[in-house]
Amino acid sequence: MALQIDTATAPPLQACVAVIMPVYNESRTVAEIVTAVLAEPVVAQLIVIDDGSTDGSAVILDNLANDSRVIVLRHEKNRGKGAALRTGFARVTAPFVIIQDADLEYEPREYTKVVAPMIDGRADVVFGSRFLGSEAHRVLYFWHFLGNRFLTLLSNAATDLNLSDMETGYKAFRREVLERIELQENGFGIEPELTAKVARLGVRIYEVAVSYHGRTYADGKKITWRDGMHALVCIFKYNFLTR
Repeated sequence: MALQIDTATAPPLQACVAVIMPVYNESRTVAEIVTAVLAEPVVAQLIVIDDGSTDGSAVILDNLANDSRVIVLRHEKNRGKGAALRTGFARVTAPFVIIQDADLEYEPREYTKVVAPMIDGRADVVFGSRFLGSEAHRVLYFWHFLGNRFLTLLSNAATDLNLSDMETGYKAFRREVLERIELQENGFGIEPELTAKVARLGVRIYEVAVSYHGRTYADGKKITWRDGMHALVCIFKYNFLTR
């Protein structure tokens, strides 16, 4: 179900959100995104997982971890986004959880809008859709757009949901929902796995329009067509083979 939140008239929210941020070789953007996250008053925790970075990201994170809300965890070797999220989820104490990539594609200023349906008691899970509403979007790759649409269509057919953006980087959860899910994927397959498993729980799922400032491969974008092929496998696996 899509929802538009008028954040201009909504009451201010207290710190209640844990932000989980996987980091792998994001030295160009990690300082800026961490600063932006900590500027949001709804953030109670920022759990950063350095997933085996080799570009100096770890040193930058050491210099940023002077806020009591920040927890920096490390994987000695790169294990993938899914593995980093599992590590981060295990340390959450705040009631609501949102995933934040370490690049600048998604706006932390939109946290209030994303978590509002959960704060209001209407939702258990919220997907921040790049394809709803009139928020700003950078124009980039046609085939990526088509691939996202195709994967979302297949996922919807398997889960009987009507999501517009299954692969979105902004997924938010009540903590108790995540506690009911056992996750397995180490890489980007975590997106269809999370979607399949929350759908199976029968929880209330909402979508909220978010802006998207996509980056190019020259900017450091990491996902490839191979990840799209693996997502197909994960849609089938977690909807039909794993129960």
